[in-house]
Amino acid sequence: MPPTHRADPPAEEPSEEPSAAVDETGAEHEQKTFRFPSALTVLAAVTLLVWLLAFVVPTGTYQTDADTGRPIPGTYERIDSTLSFGDRLMQLFLAPVNGLYGILNGEGFVGPNESGELYGAAGVFLFVIGIGIFITMAMQTGAIEHGIGRVAIRMKSRSAALIAVLMVLFSIGGTTEGMAEETLGFYILVVPLMLALGYDRMVAVGTIMVGAGIGVLASTVNPFATGVASASADISIGDGIGFRLLMYVVLVPVGIWWVLRYAKRVRSDPSASMVSTLPEDEELKAQGVGDIAALTGRDKLVLSIVGLTFVFMIFAIVPWAQIFDGPEAESYGWQLDWYFPELAALFIVMALVVGVIGGLGEKGVTDAVTQGAGDFIGVGLVIVLARGVTVIMNNAQITDTVLQSMERVVSDTSSWVFGGLMFLVNVPLAFLVPSSSGHAALAMPILAPLADFAGVSRAMVVTAYQSASGVVNLITPTSAVVMGGLALAKVRYDQYLRFVLPLVGILFVAALALSALGAALS
Repeated sequence: MPPTHRADPPAEEPSEEPSAAVDETGAEHEQKTFRFPSALTVLAAVTLLVWLLAFVVPTGTYQTDADTGRPIPGTYERIDSTLSFGDRLMQLFLAPVNGLYGILNGEGFVGPNESGELYGAAGVFLFVIGIGIFITMAMQTGAIEHGIGRVAIRMKSRSAALIAVLMVLFSIGGTTEGMAEETLGFYILVVPLMLALGYDRMVAVGTIMVGAGIGVLASTVNPFATGVASASADISIGDGIGFRLLMYVVLVPVGIWWVLRYAKRVRSDPSASMVSTLPEDEELKAQGVGDIAALTGRDKLVLSIVGLTFVFMIFAIVPWAQIFDGPEAESYGWQLDWYFPELAALFIVMALVVGVIGGLGEKGVTDAVTQGAGDFIGVGLVIVLARGVTVIMNNAQITDTVLQSMERVVSDTSSWVFGGLMFLVNVPLAFLVPSSSGHAALAMPILAPLADFAGVSRAMVVTAYQSASGVVNLITPTSAVVMGGLALAKVRYDQYLRFVLPLVGILFVAALALSALGAALS
């Protein structure tokens, strides 16, 4: 069974092509169904909207702290804009370019030909491409799929424990590398297994989608959520990792409990199933997981390298001295303090190591490199466009005006109220921009500085954002992960909503409470 990576939704998914309708005269005409625009389209529209708003929003600036460069509360003042209409047109024209490699000069202006500090998202862009290559290479070796299959076979007689173990494995993938589209390759394995164990297709969906989804919700070092958001918030990806790990430990068992609760009910009373029995289900029950060969030494080595790479990434990014000795402490001699450039190089190098050890050969390795880069280029472009919006606001000098309007709201709130507000603000943004990385790159430059005004760690803004994004992405119909997974499992969207909405409600309340608690503790 060849590994599947970022598969396109299959034919069973409801078509979004125009359908024929018959009017009262008997004539046929095309009836178009609504299709929510992609993240790239949404961000292009946001870019134009922000550019237009820059003509009417007053310009202003905060004084900044000389050591940190962060705005000082209460120091906002209005200033006159120096941009002509032609300058503004050029800003719109160059927005994607500035979003990738715009340079921030000493006067606070960003442009591709300036001298100063990199402001664009080039480092994050290359990191996304690097980890895309690494994930694709690992999937192409087949070791990950074989590993999951062997776990399923070994625990087949302990069905409840099997569901829990599989959900933990998927959640680990979600919390560490943002496992999403990669889960689509596992439905062909897990659906027959769950049917053979006396469950239904919804249990398979819950095992995969809820397991990985809650892992993403409680991301610890997920590069596409935590990583991009931390970069946009100007903090280390390791900041706040302890509390995010606590969220993972609390919320993953909630998801496992929900799926096991439904699975137990269906197994004891098949009429309680929320999905219909399909003609091929009996054949799939007999098939089970099929014949899966034992893990080879090569498979074990690849799995070990994949796991150790993520462990090393965590070690390299965590600010150990600052955690144990206080935020102002100097780093230990062995502390790496790596950031996106080093991490991008790490994943590219380890991808090549995995490809060689996995026996892909020269052509297999190069094909996986180009496929991985191609699969993740869309994520990278979303980040670049979102950063371009930030550049327009920065150069038009309206960013501080927006911050000042929000400062009045949060300055008199307690820390726990601020944490809850950050979670709630990000819920509608997650619906608008279903891409977690695009959402992070768009929202964090505005929301993160608010934490300074409220006396809360910026890491808690990142945590609140990714929690809101994770809750919404469990149900959003614009997600290829949700709709593609349901199509592969042959489960209708309305049936899935009946199953998952109560759990989403529980997770919503729990994530809201944890965001408030984390902000209060920070």
